[in-house]
Amino acid sequence: MLLDLETAQQQGIAPWDMKVWEDFHVVVYQDRSPVTRGHLLFVPRENTPGLIREAFASALSEGQRMADAGECDAYNVGINCGEAAGQTVMYPHVHLIPRRIGDCANPIGGVRGVIHEQANYRATGYVQP
Repeated sequence: MLLDLETAQQQGIAPWDMKVWEDFHVVVYQDRSPVTRGHLLFVPRENTPGLIREAFASALSEGQRMADAGECDAYNVGINCGEAAGQTVMYPHVHLIPRRIGDCANPIGGVRGVIHEQANYRATGYVQP
């Protein structure tokens, strides 16, 4: 298991290169295939639970800053853990996805949309697992 970002980048496992900013624990990159304008990745410098939490906290803080500044109306923060969850880059990273009113037809369910048919729990067709 890779423990640090520098090693992961040297081995081509962490392909990010569009750095936005960094601090002692987290490096922030623009997503190469953004879902929305401003989509950022918060990457812990080391693959440890504590620094993954720091990446989450940084993403939440930046999302709130963006919303407060009027750069977006709301935001989603999430992480994909494992191939079955959709992870394609196998070094931990947290997505900050700025949201804007009207950016999709029906935002109900938010991050639940990872399983599209189950996202809108208010809609006909939702099935309790």
